[in-house]
Amino acid sequence: MSADHPTLPPVRLPADAELARDALAAPLLAQAVRLARWAGPETRVDAGGELVDEQLPEAAGVLGLADDEDGETWAGDAWRLAVDTGLVAVEDGADGEEGAEDGLPGRAGPGENLALVTGGSPQDVLGLWLDGFDAVFADAVAPVLDDLDAILGEDGEIDVEALDWDPEAEAEFLEGVLGNLYLLTVSEGGAGEGPVPLPALAASMVVPDDMGEPTDDVLEQVSDAMMRLDEQFRLLEPIGLVEYQPVDEALMAEEGEEPAPPVDDEDVTRYGMVRLTPLGLYGIRARMLEAGVDAPAVGDLTEKGADALLDGIAGYPEAAAREETAAWLAGRDALAAARELLHAARGADAGSPLRRLHCQQTLSLVGAEAEPAVREVLDDAELGGLARVWLAERGATDVPAPPESMIFWLAIDTIAAQLSSDGDLQELQELIEGLTGRHSGFFEAAWRVEHPATAEVLEAMGRLHRDKTTAKDARKAAFKARSRAGS
Repeated sequence: MSADHPTLPPVRLPADAELARDALAAPLLAQAVRLARWAGPETRVDAGGELVDEQLPEAAGVLGLADDEDGETWAGDAWRLAVDTGLVAVEDGADGEEGAEDGLPGRAGPGENLALVTGGSPQDVLGLWLDGFDAVFADAVAPVLDDLDAILGEDGEIDVEALDWDPEAEAEFLEGVLGNLYLLTVSEGGAGEGPVPLPALAASMVVPDDMGEPTDDVLEQVSDAMMRLDEQFRLLEPIGLVEYQPVDEALMAEEGEEPAPPVDDEDVTRYGMVRLTPLGLYGIRARMLEAGVDAPAVGDLTEKGADALLDGIAGYPEAAAREETAAWLAGRDALAAARELLHAARGADAGSPLRRLHCQQTLSLVGAEAEPAVREVLDDAELGGLARVWLAERGATDVPAPPESMIFWLAIDTIAAQLSSDGDLQELQELIEGLTGRHSGFFEAAWRVEHPATAEVLEAMGRLHRDKTTAKDARKAAFKARSRAGS
């Protein structure tokens, strides 16, 4: 009877301004910006927009990499990103003519998007960075061309069919890995801000969930996946998506061409460790949202109504739900907010018990200012019990005693909410056993309660109560409730 919950736990993200600063500080984007500012009338590119070979040494010097043996390679990568993100504009042909299509060099200069670096909003900068992430992602899933001779056709062009490369499968695999890394980062009890071992990520994509001891064939697949991910994370790190500790190259020599997945936990760091940066969380979430995945962030509900708040936090962990509700309350009139919350908590749908539970918890953050709104619903069949509990917790002494029907209705509603929240099983058992222990003849009264979840709650009590006799009584009561509902 769970209500619909978000697909993923909510992520906590820094403000857009802080993320934009991180984006501009990402090494590859920062280098692309420097090359865009350097580009001018004398900058020459080939037909594909790449810097011609003669320009690479100067570009490497602009980046302070003149003495680095890989400086020209880094410069080429940064230039491609500048072109892909519109930081650089490329004109075909020498002097604006059509020469580039005939193999003659073309011109390049600052592009329109370069102005966004200093004059754009944080959202503009983040949009620029997302374009860069997309470009790097495409590079990361591109085929590895180890043996060009084997894949060049007679015309000198690459024979795509000889690559043994499925672009959709490659992209889907990396998307899945990044999705798993995201989930590990945002889930309670997951990796949090700590790094994740590369073998664990590879295994999450290769090893079936129901497999016990992995076979040699599966371990080999994990090893292959690790090595491909090692290459991909090396590409993704300079754009600021991850912090990555690569696979120890010494393991290659020890094990052969590629390392076997680790068995000894003490050695796991040598097999690669990766963690998402805040910017990486932002980027992967953006791709998920674009793909239609429900990937909430703390703060999403701040400007929405109380109904959206109470429904939205239904699947949030406790700490995230509290942070979201505190942000929602900030700046609102306390009494008006309390009335809006209580109104949104009403209902007989499957999600209503959990809404009322979150309403009660949110009202505890409002404080004494909510009291007039709470007293207004003391006679309400759905909210009267909640109101009495709230007032009693604040030490009010003039709270009217509830009718017996309200006591049992509140008991059913409370257990229904706990069942929907997928909370701690032991706490739920203690709640159930406490209720039945305090009220003699509980089930004789409970099956008559006019609540849409009565039968389901009583069935759950029959499953969870540790006293066999009481559990049997609960199941009998559930049967009566269903018979009554069907009559």
